[in-house]
Amino acid sequence: MKIILLLSGGLDSTTLLYEMHRKHQVIGSLSFDYGAKHNHKELPMASWHSKKLGVSHTVIPMAFMNDFFKSDLLKSGGSIPEGHYEAANMKQTVVPARNAIMLSIAAGFAESQGAEAVAYGAHTGDHTIYRDCREEFLKPMAEALREGTDGAIELLRPFITMNKAAIVKYGAALGVDYEHTWSCYKGENLHCGSCGTCVERHEAFLLAGVPDPTVYQVHHYE
Repeated sequence: MKIILLLSGGLDSTTLLYEMHRKHQVIGSLSFDYGAKHNHKELPMASWHSKKLGVSHTVIPMAFMNDFFKSDLLKSGGSIPEGHYEAANMKQTVVPARNAIMLSIAAGFAESQGAEAVAYGAHTGDHTIYRDCREEFLKPMAEALREGTDGAIELLRPFITMNKAAIVKYGAALGVDYEHTWSCYKGENLHCGSCGTCVERHEAFLLAGVPDPTVYQVHHYE
């Protein structure tokens, strides 16, 4: 199957890239520069892994999100909250309708490239905060994309029942170099170690029993 893969440069989508590359023909990876505070740290990671696997990497600029949408994840928003990923304050990082927009663009891009499917790395750890990462959203979205492309494009989401630790363990077995991935929402020189995504990242490595190659500014959870 010919695949276009959504690739942020984080743990999950990078693992998915290697999984899809093993099972299918990944004809392109697709990233979005939408004004998130950490886009400039993520996108080079997406490019690095794409180049390593010989996959064409495309970045689509979406500055309108930063200009018109409200979220602390965006450069136009407030400070990134700290604490556990499941804490209520992490909802401040929700970007309204982000995945609906990105998946729609990805489907159009995939159909234009002659692909048969879009692969997306949503997992159970996203479900608490991000409604558009849940199967309740993704199942009808998949149906809409299929209908909207006259059956040409499927939406693959093989990690939807897995947690981040399981993804890390699986990716380690695939030989994924996690040193070349980025999670921290703050987008500073190093992973901060304090925001929800840093906490979730470190916990995932601990639970998976995989050495964490990440350099954090601080460690709050061991």
